[in-house]
Amino acid sequence: MTGMTGMFMGAALACVGVAVWLLVERDSAARRARLLLAGGGAVGGDPPGWRAKADALTRVRGRWRTEWWAPAAGVVVAVLGASVLPVLLGAAGVPLLRRVRSAGQVRRARERRADEVIALCSALAGEVRAGRQPGEALLRGARECGGLAEAQATVLAAARFGGDVPEALATAAGQPGAEGLRGLAACWRVAVDQGAGLAAGLDRLAAALRAERDQRSELSAQLAGARATAVMLAGLPALGLLIGTALGADPLHVLLHTPAGLGCLVVGGALEGLGLWWVSRIVRGAEAVA
Repeated sequence: MTGMTGMFMGAALACVGVAVWLLVERDSAARRARLLLAGGGAVGGDPPGWRAKADALTRVRGRWRTEWWAPAAGVVVAVLGASVLPVLLGAAGVPLLRRVRSAGQVRRARERRADEVIALCSALAGEVRAGRQPGEALLRGARECGGLAEAQATVLAAARFGGDVPEALATAAGQPGAEGLRGLAACWRVAVDQGAGLAAGLDRLAAALRAERDQRSELSAQLAGARATAVMLAGLPALGLLIGTALGADPLHVLLHTPAGLGCLVVGGALEGLGLWWVSRIVRGAEAVA
């Protein structure tokens, strides 16, 4: 019993460590937001050495990917429940969590490209108003705002050597998040072929892209509650196991070493996976409609 209590305390300490990790990351995000709102100025009140500690945590987190928490948790539960089944389940969760992390990276890259396109349109409009030719304005605007990161070679080569800039922009617009470059290509064609004002068209395009980005951000904020509720409900079974273990009921033994417990584990896992999939489907449907 003493050994079991020690293992339980060790698991509790691991959970506390994870909670502290998440709090530190949230505090780091809040500080970055305050820096942005302050215009890049220094934020007072940071304790000495805070930046070095935050950088060290970021490096450790970069090495320890999110998906590897699944087998680590499986090992802890396997030790507590004296069964190899949690280890297998934790290993099976690695590809699923890796897919979730990859989807998050793709989504962030798409949002970054959309912001770069908006910045490029605004910078290009300013350069054209300053009296520069469209090709030179595109070169300077892309260099200043950092836009067209992936397609910079093709588009800027076309602008520098008199190539087909609208075609290069339309090709670059095939990347997720860079769809606004099609509007830029259309503005370029109209300005070159019909002599229309390029700066005015770029201003309208940038305003439309900002409105679309703000709409997506508002929708994401509204759907964040549904996602958080789904995650919280998904974690309730684990909380129930912890409470049962604290009360001395030994729910892990029932789940992992009895036929009824194994049946409940299979059915409960299937229902929980179905629920998460259904919530994700509803969220994706709302995003697609918007």
